[in-house]
Parts: sequence; structure tokens; C-alpha cells
Amino acid sequence: MKSIREIYKIGKGPSSSHTMGPERAAKYFKDLHPEAEGFRVVLYGSLSKTGVGHGTDRVLREVLAPLPTEIVFSKEELPGNHPNTLDFYAITGGKESQPLRVESIGGGDIKIPGQSHLDSPEVYPEHSFAEIADFCKWRYIEKLSDYVELNEGEDIWPFLMEVWQVMKQAIADGLSATGTLPGGLNVQRKAKYLYEQEPLDHEPGLREFQLLAAYAYAVAEQNADNGTIVTAPTCGACGVLPAVLKYAQDRKGFTDEQIIRGLAAAGIIGTLTKQNASISGAECGCQAEIGTACSMAAAALAELFNQNLDQVEYAAEVAMEHHLGLTCDPICGLVQIPCIERNAVAACRAMNACNLSYYLTGSRNISYDMVCRAMHETGINLNHRFRETSEGGLAKIYARKK
Repeated sequence: MKSIREIYKIGKGPSSSHTMGPERAAKYFKDLHPEAEGFRVVLYGSLSKTGVGHGTDRVLREVLAPLPTEIVFSKEELPGNHPNTLDFYAITGGKESQPLRVESIGGGDIKIPGQSHLDSPEVYPEHSFAEIADFCKWRYIEKLSDYVELNEGEDIWPFLMEVWQVMKQAIADGLSATGTLPGGLNVQRKAKYLYEQEPLDHEPGLREFQLLAAYAYAVAEQNADNGTIVTAPTCGACGVLPAVLKYAQDRKGFTDEQIIRGLAAAGIIGTLTKQNASISGAECGCQAEIGTACSMAAAALAELFNQNLDQVEYAAEVAMEHHLGLTCDPICGLVQIPCIERNAVAACRAMNACNLSYYLTGSRNISYDMVCRAMHETGINLNHRFRETSEGGLAKIYARKK
């Protein structure tokens, strides 16, 4: 299993698979062809259908500038390839080079068929939560964060501290911003408004929801506005984990050093899901993005509240189980509706999953490994209209209304 550094990437929104991944691929291809006089990039699948709304064409032109770049939105189907696939051509003397095919597999990562040397190294010998739990019990390791340090080394903590600082800054920036998000949907920023409202009768439960929602909205709105965020595990689901951690820190007084222990535990859940299922909305629907984010957040909270390994696993399992089947149908291909609101709802679900794990772990029948496999099977069998193509669900109904 790879490093949890692969889950947390600091970068610009709005989409890890549609902007971060293609950006990385374009930089790689540009370096391969210093002789090029221009470029042509062909987008397939979800990249073709929602690339404009996600900013794929914009980021490709920015990276490949100042050379002229033609972007082709292809309708051709590529059976056997990832839904986020693109072909790069370099143009020299009026002739095109052989194409380089790249798959943007989610979370800002790319895969080039036949070029395994680009893969990052394996860091963890274990490949399932069951294997991790067995190892930890054998070595008397009680915390997932200690398991992370054992495999990643102590230098993982400065990295996670930087991740946490960027997350907090995204919340602060989002809470102070007003106005309309770009893209043409005229979506108003709501984080600042949510944060400043006074709950009726000062109800504690309502205030908890208000803060969680405001923090999640803040980060998700920053992402939608091309701001700097951290994938957790993706851009579209980047508001869930920061929201629950910021709320926990504000209400319970956790230090930054304690918070990054939660980030470490969350990273294991995200990495397991990415390896054994998917974190790509184009491949498995929004359950792969927001469901994984909710599981990561629930596990982080359980870690912070000193729950044992079984409870951490159960928190993550409950969070994922109740996102199974969730579709990815962004209106107009923008990471705004229903994406922003969905981050807030998932943050609240993560809190509830952690609370359930505290009481009910001993009675559970489903493991995280099982629900992870179920998510993958569900996702790959979803109709393509509900996997980040904006051709079904809310996206279709809204277009018809328009």
C-alpha cells in the first residue's frame, strides 16, 4: 500500500481528476517534447463531458502555454480504459508525434499504461484493514497513527502539519469570502452567512450542525472558486475532513499535534479505499469521493477520541455504508451543485458514525473491507450517466428545466 502522502495533495480546485491530474500529465508530456511547436489533446469519457465545467481545457492550455494547444472533446468510447482518459500529441513541422495516453485515476494521480516506473513506491506491507488490525494487535499497536509513523517515519508529521495548516487556511478564507462562484450557475457563497447566524434558543445540536456546515461550505466554496485546498481524498470532497477536525479542535481543544494524528488515521482509510476500490467519481460515482471523505473523517474523529482499532474501523464502515449508491451528477459539470452542500451533510454524518461506533462496535457484522468492496462493485455497475458525466440525475433534470 502506498504512502498516505498520495491522498493529501495541496493544490488548486476545482477537481483533482479533471484539473490536478491533467495538469500533472501535461507537465510530464511537455518535458518529453521540448522540440514541440504546438500540442493537441484529446479528452475522452468524463473528461470530455464535464471538462469545461471542471476547467480541464483551461488548465491544459495554461500548462502547455505559450505554445498553441488544440483541445478535442471526443465522443468516442474507450472500453477498458479509465473514464478519465486523455491523449497527448506534440506537433512539430506540421506533423504529430505518437500519442501518449494518460488516465487520470482520481485524487490528482495519473497512470500511463505500460510505464510502471512512474508509480510511487509501496510503503505499507498490509493491503486491507483486516491485515492492518492483525499486525497492530500482534505488535501491541493501539493507534492507527502509531502504525502510520512506524511505516512512514517521523518525517510524516511535518508533512501532515503543513496539510493541516492549509486546511485551516481554506476554512478561514472561505468564511471571510462573499459573492458569486464562477461558472454561470450564480451560486452564492454561503459559508460566511451560515457561520454568522445565531441559532434559535441557542440549541447546542443546531450550533454543532451550523459550525460543521459552515466549515465544510467554506472549503468546498474555496475549491469551486479555484482556491488552494487539500485533496481529502479529492477536490470535490475536500470539505468534509477539515470541517470535522476544525470543529473538534474548537470544541474539545485538541492541539495541532493531536489533530494530525487524526489526519494520519484518515489517510489510512483513504489509501485503503483508493487501492481496493476507487476514489474517482467518474469510475464509481460520488460514493467513491464523498463516501470515502466521510469514512476518513469518521476514522479521524474516532482516533482523536481514543477509540480502539475496532471502533475506528466501525466508524469508517458506518460512514461508507450509508453513502453506497450515491451518484455523481454535477449540474453543468461544475463542482458546485450538489457538491458543496454534500460536503456539509457528509461532515455531519461522519460525526454521527463516530458516535455510533463508540456504543455499538461489539454488535457489528460488516467490516470496512467488506463495505469497500461493495462500494466498488456498486460503482462500476452504476449507469455511466451517474458517474460524473452530467448526463443524468440532477444535471439532466436541471438542464431540462433550463
